Amino acid sequence: MKNRKTNFIMLMLSSVLCFTACNNADNERNDHSTTNEEDISSEQLSVKIGNQEWASENLNVDKFKNGDAIPEAQTEEAWQKAGEEGKPAWCYYENDPKNGDKYGKLYNWYAVTDPRGLAPSGWHVPRNAEWTKLTDYLGGKDAAGDKMKSKEGWKDNGNGGNESGFSGLPGGTRYSFGTFGNIGYNGNWWSSTEGTTNNAWNRSLDYNYGNVTSYNVNKTNGFSVRCLRD
Repeated sequence: MKNRKTNFIMLMLSSVLCFTACNNADNERNDHSTTNEEDISSEQLSVKIGNQEWASENLNVDKFKNGDAIPEAQTEEAWQKAGEEGKPAWCYYENDPKNGDKYGKLYNWYAVTDPRGLAPSGWHVPRNAEWTKLTDYLGGKDAAGDKMKSKEGWKDNGNGGNESGFSGLPGGTRYSFGTFGNIGYNGNWWSSTEGTTNNAWNRSLDYNYGNVTSYNVNKTNGFSVRCLRD
């Protein structure tokens, strides 16, 4: 618990420092990195929640829609440099491809909003208002978290009921300065909505709570991405 609180403080501190300076869904994934045209290609990989259609797994692509490679940043220095320069980057949690199989990739916000397109054709990274529409449909932010969390994979008996089929997993975070934290305890997903010059909105699920939280955090953090059908 102490380490999780420390990591949360580090996440919020990284947002402040940068500002001043300038979803295994219940079935384990068995494919590896693909182009984004191939990644979400069947109805089996999506779920209808209200009148929205969500991908049922986190994004795991290493190419933009036009075929250009998204740079992988493995070292702390490479991750931090990409953020400082406002350039797209992705990584596996702790640079382990096995984490990619289960949780998808972590992307900075510059990858999310790159004009070459991160999401596959027919899909997009949800806007902040579209995340709100999802949680409103599930009973509001205070009730939606348990309905969005997967039935297994969360630490300390933090599993959810997954009534929605969203199958949210705790894929953790890569912080602005390149370190990793909170896998098993926390899942974060980007929205495409900017909050301030340096920050953007996300959605977060936590092992210890049944709600959904929203933070305006630094764009250089690495979070999961869950796509929404156009």
